Amino acid sequence: MKTEIKDGDRKDKQVLVLRWLNFWQYAILAVVAPFLPLYFSNQGYSSSQIGFLMVIGPFVASLVQPMWGYVSDRLQAVKAIIFVLWTLAIASSVVLFHAGSNYVLTLIFVLALYFFFQPSMPLVDSISVQSASRRGISYGSVRLFGSMGYTMISLTGGAILALLGGITRLPYLLWAVWAIPLLLLIFLKDEPAEGGGMTLKSLGAIFKNKSFLWFLVLVFIISVPHRLNDVMLGLYMKELGATDSMVGWAWALAAAVEIPVFALLGRYLHKIHEFALLGIVGLLYALRWLIYYVTDEPWVLLFLQAGAALTFAIFWLVAMHYVARVLPPELGATGFSLLSMVYLGLAGMSGGLIGGSLNDLYGGESMYLFASLVSLLGGVLFLGTQYLSGRKNR
Repeated sequence: MKTEIKDGDRKDKQVLVLRWLNFWQYAILAVVAPFLPLYFSNQGYSSSQIGFLMVIGPFVASLVQPMWGYVSDRLQAVKAIIFVLWTLAIASSVVLFHAGSNYVLTLIFVLALYFFFQPSMPLVDSISVQSASRRGISYGSVRLFGSMGYTMISLTGGAILALLGGITRLPYLLWAVWAIPLLLLIFLKDEPAEGGGMTLKSLGAIFKNKSFLWFLVLVFIISVPHRLNDVMLGLYMKELGATDSMVGWAWALAAAVEIPVFALLGRYLHKIHEFALLGIVGLLYALRWLIYYVTDEPWVLLFLQAGAALTFAIFWLVAMHYVARVLPPELGATGFSLLSMVYLGLAGMSGGLIGGSLNDLYGGESMYLFASLVSLLGGVLFLGTQYLSGRKNR
């Protein structure tokens, strides 16, 4: 049975702290993802070198995410682990920004930066879900602050860097943004998990849960096209004549439209069948990527990013809800780390490699034809699984 915070206790600072942790965590991501490739380009690296740097880091980091989730669940010390991860990530960034044109050193510390930063994200998700559940509010009402943070930096990051003196000042923007959530950790409280606590036996239950493993397979299928777009959209828009500002606006719009979905959908998740809704999302993804395929106007692609409201925002909320529902509380961080590993790492690496190859061989539009077909497959498999499950229950 879930333990909820009584009305008299709802004025504690936990949710407020978590909302702003989400805000600044995604602000960090909005500094790293769009601007780090520009920084590397200024260092003289080629497009292929930059592409490898931006793909290999998240992929390698994703492979160790479940380990951090396991340690967190085992020790019940999410706050301390996040602090250690962020401290090591900041230290790695210091060496990275002093690597200059030494590609090997840059590669090592890009890996280190992602190795320590990326695993912190599912840990923040885990404690956000637990805290929100115990206070009778939706996880979406906490996570929407992450989209707000990403939007803010996407819209203002370029102007701030211009005021600071250009892309060479990226380290100072990153460290200034990171200092705020690092201080916020002081006020965060760990949420002790309910249940019997983490054991190797309980961990093994995850890998014996065929429904959960099948869910991760389907998440991978739908995530590959989405992550392909994450990696390749900016390049594709530039090929079609878009400016750097247009690319930034496209990502800001995608983050901004997620905010109302995170704010409103969470309260209705208990009424839906997750696989059915994820199947519908897969079909909407297929339609979205098909429109990307048939257009060659960068302004149209910019506005199509608003489709994230009906695709990614719903997909991520429902996926998080499913993990929280089917796994015991003491395995929460491990489960969210596995979900993040599939979405950020495995799907990210696959999407980047497939998108790059298709773009080189057949042109950018071929990426989105592939994305549409794979999303259609994922949607059909989710709906088929829901149908067979319902039939079995009947």
